[in-house]
Amino acid sequence: MSALAFDLRSTAGWLVADARGRVVGRVECPMYGSSPEEPDALSVRSGFLARRRRLVPAETIEQIDGGTKVIGLRVERDAIRTFL
Repeated sequence: MSALAFDLRSTAGWLVADARGRVVGRVECPMYGSSPEEPDALSVRSGFLARRRRLVPAETIEQIDGGTKVIGLRVERDAIRTFL
């Protein structure tokens, strides 16, 4: 399914994988900025005991599989910024 046709607001808990298929983490919550109706990014928890957060911009999402609840990215996980 196209990422543009999918509602990112309902993806909390979904698995996120990078362009090589490596796990980035799980979606913690959508992040809003330019519009209160449409998320600009996803906060993804990763690392030991899910201590690290990564900010995954919506434009880096390549595909979304609603059946397996996996979000595939078009970039590698090293290109995704961490925060807090």
